[in-house]
Amino acid sequence: MQSAKRLTLKSITWQASGLIVMMVIGYAFTGSLSAGGGIAITGSLIGFVSYFIHELAWSHISWGQS
Repeated sequence: MQSAKRLTLKSITWQASGLIVMMVIGYAFTGSLSAGGGIAITGSLIGFVSYFIHELAWSHISWGQS
């Protein structure tokens, strides 16, 4: 089982990379850095919480582990 610190750091690094990608995509579609940034931040916050909950749920499932 993973520690809460490890899980939190994994979630943060995953979302940081996603934030950058979403900001570029948002800018490409809107032509606005502020709109692209707002889309990216909102998506990242929602994605962070979703990923964290997803990982917590899977940490309680032993299927497929050696």
